[in-house]
Parts: sequence; structure tokens; C-alpha cells
Amino acid sequence: MAEHEHVRVAVIGSGFGGLGAAVRLRREGITDFVVLERADSVGGTWRDNSYPGCACDVPSHLYSFSFAPNPDWPRTFSGQEHIRAYLEHVTDVFGLRPHIRFGAEVKLMRWDGERLRWEIETARGTLTADVVVSATGPLSDPKIPEIPGLESFPGKVFHSARWDHDYDLRGKRVAMVGTGASAIQIVPAIQRQVGRLTLFQRTPPWVMPRMDRAISAAERRLHQALPFTTRLRRGLLWGIRELQVQAFTKHPDELGLVEQLAKRNMARAVKDPALRAKLTPDYRIGCKRILLSSEYYPALARPNVDVVASGLSEIRGSTVVAADGSEAEVDAIIFGTGFHVTDMPIAERVVGAEGVTLAETWKGGMQALRGASAAGFPNWMTIIGPNTGLGNSSMILMIESQLNYMADYLRQLDVLGGRAALDARPAAVDAWNLEVQERMKRTVWNTGGCTSWYLDPSGRNTTIWPGTTAEFRRATRRVDLAEYEVVRQPGAPAAEAGPVAEQQSEAAV
Repeated sequence: MAEHEHVRVAVIGSGFGGLGAAVRLRREGITDFVVLERADSVGGTWRDNSYPGCACDVPSHLYSFSFAPNPDWPRTFSGQEHIRAYLEHVTDVFGLRPHIRFGAEVKLMRWDGERLRWEIETARGTLTADVVVSATGPLSDPKIPEIPGLESFPGKVFHSARWDHDYDLRGKRVAMVGTGASAIQIVPAIQRQVGRLTLFQRTPPWVMPRMDRAISAAERRLHQALPFTTRLRRGLLWGIRELQVQAFTKHPDELGLVEQLAKRNMARAVKDPALRAKLTPDYRIGCKRILLSSEYYPALARPNVDVVASGLSEIRGSTVVAADGSEAEVDAIIFGTGFHVTDMPIAERVVGAEGVTLAETWKGGMQALRGASAAGFPNWMTIIGPNTGLGNSSMILMIESQLNYMADYLRQLDVLGGRAALDARPAAVDAWNLEVQERMKRTVWNTGGCTSWYLDPSGRNTTIWPGTTAEFRRATRRVDLAEYEVVRQPGAPAAEAGPVAEQQSEAAV
């Protein structure tokens, strides 16, 4: 990284959000930008999560950029290796590699109110940027619970997102901690190899069959020859999921039929009534993310698997002890315990206009205007920010909506002219958040009777969007300057603001 390098835009992260931002910047004619990536390759969560069985639970043709359709997806639900290859392909096709700085983990970002720019300290040096687009994602920093005795466990310990491929699981006694989206893929993938598998389950998930199949060569040829068929397929997948949203957001009682289908799915594979009782949730389906697997239940019914309907509470040497007192001797512990979602570590490294970190600003709960802008942090935007997550569809749809907002944000700065920054007004952030939380009250995520990673420590849902992806796209189509304060350099003449900025300022009063 060049000494004293300055860029117009610094993008943090090279997963779907960061690469999407980079492509959009180029399409907007902006080439003065860098992508800061802490690892040595692109891919984000699809680079980090390489555990056995890792795959997406959203259909392939919907889990890809609309501007970069892939007619060659090999399966209806793609595996990790295929998604990572897709992101590498996007990087090359759109000429993004010259913009990427690998090994450049961001250590600190500080707003310079005198020069109206961000000072960014990275593992590769320091640079400045007019605008920062943070695309670190909520599923980037693994969370391992504090378990008494864990530090003295003599065996192997790792998180699902930091899989140790050099460790041979064959014949080992393995404890799997957690029953989320990663765990239900890992369990059937390793069950045949291990000597014994003990699954620690605090809360059973609802699991539906995963209707995965190979996409035929004829289908792929059709998509290659007639690109509109790829768009049609994507559109149908999107439409089906949009129709489902009402049940999640307004009429959770309508999900009862889905629960019956899920119970039938379990009954087909699990004949033991005692095991079935352990695996049956006591909350409304959809309150936690509905998981897809046709192999999870059959694996749990195998004789070398034990399901402990309790969380891991203590470790004594090689003995793992559950909260219900049950014990097991193990050689390895695998944590499928999720990520720092409502307490993203990047927030501790962002220092705003008032000299406080984003983490301090968000100590009462994350909130951002239209999921993008936090008050007190001028010219800083986040992709997949607060309340932009989905419970039933593709996050790529939300990312692309936020990229629309980012593009208009930059256009507005151009229109304002001179040295200018936009800082979200606290009242606008509060109004947006109040509306989101009010809509959230009747959703299945808040009324379904579960405790999920969607909720922060105070019980607020700061993760999920309580509406359709079409609604979010409309809400982020353009930037409303009345929701922002236009910040100028100290001492800049008032005339520099120009008539557009003055009109917007008057409209905001």
C-alpha cells in the first residue's frame, strides 16, 4: 500500500457485499477505490466456512448477483466450493483484483472532521478515504462460548468457520456443540467417519427436507443459449419467497401447516419416540431460521450418535459435561455456535465525529438509517447492516438494494460539490428504527417463543428485515438528503454549499 495513499472510497471486506460494492463502483464510473481484505483471497464467509458438507440453503440461481448470472450452477443448492469459485469468477470478470489489498485487516478507522475524510489503519499501512463502505458481514467473526475448563482440554478444539483440515476425525470421539445451520450439515458429513459423535443441543431446530438435485447438462445448455431462461428461473424463485413473507411478518399462525410437514419429515427418519421428543421444537416454526437437510435426522438415528438435549456447561480434562449432568469422553470438540452478529467486532474499530466508537454508539442496540448509515459517522456506510437480514430468502437481494443506496449516496456527494460529507440525522435514524421495531412486534421472530441469534442481549431484533425484499428495494432506491446533515469543512464559505444543498437543508427544517 502506497505511503499516504488516499482514495475516494475504501471498501472493507471481499465477500458478496464487498465485491458487489466494487462492481457497482466501477459501473458508476468510479475507479478510485480499494477493497481492504484481511485474508489472502476473496470470498468472505464462503472462503472461511470450508467444513465438510458446507452448502447454501438458498437456491443457486437466487443466491447470485443479478448482474452476473451463472448458467452453469451444478446443483440447485450449491456447495461452498461452487459459491467460492463463483466469487473468484466475478472478481476476474469485472477486473477487481487491482483494487484489492489482501492481508490488509483494518485495525482502526477514525473520522477526521478537519479534512472530512477517514483515516484507516490496516495491517499493511495507513491510508485515507472520503467514504468508507463497510462490508465485513455479520457472519465473519466466530463466537465460541466461555466454557469452564475449555482452556485445559487436551484434545482438538475448533470452530466450524475455522475448520482444521489437517485433523483426522476417523475413529475419533467427537463432541459437536450447537444445532444451527452449520451443525446440521457437519453432523451427517462426519457421522460415518467418527467413532462416536455426541451432539450438544440446547434448542432443537425445525428442519425441512432439502430438495437438492444435480442441474442437468440440458438445463445448463438452455440457460447458456437463452439467457432469459436464467432470469426467468431466478424470478420464479424470488416470487415464491416474496409470497411467503406475509406468514413470517404478519400471520405467524399460518405456519402451523409447515410445522406438520416438518414433523412428518422427522418421523420418517427417526423411529425412536424418545429421540423424536428430544428433536421436536417447542416454539413456532420460523422463529429461528428454518433449516434444510435430508440427511440430518437419518444421521442422528445412527447407533454411533448420541443427542444430549442440553448445552455444554463444563469440561473436565477429556470429559465434556452437559448442563443436565450427562458426561462423555471425547477427543475433539467442534463448535457450531455461530458468530458475533449483534456485537460485530468491526464496530469497536470505527471512531466517529464525536470521538466515540460505533460499538459505544450501539451499546443499547444496533440501528442504522435504512440499514446503512449511523448518526455521528459521516460518509460511512455498511452493507448488511442492522435489520437487513432475511429469514426466508436470498441476502444477495438485500445487498443489491443497499448497493443502489450506496450509488445514490455518492451521486448526492457529487451534486453537493466541494468538500462535503453526509451524516445521518439522529432523528431520522430513530424514526426509521422505530418503524422497523414497530413492524417487528407481530413477526414470528418476535412472537414465536424462541431465543435466537436474531435478538440482541436486550431482546431486541436488530438483525431481520420485517418485510419483503421489494419493500426494502423501494426504501433504498435513493438517498433523501432531508435525512442527513450536510457537513462542510470548518471555515468553508457558506456559498460553497450551493443551491441544491441549501434547498435540501431548508426542506429538512
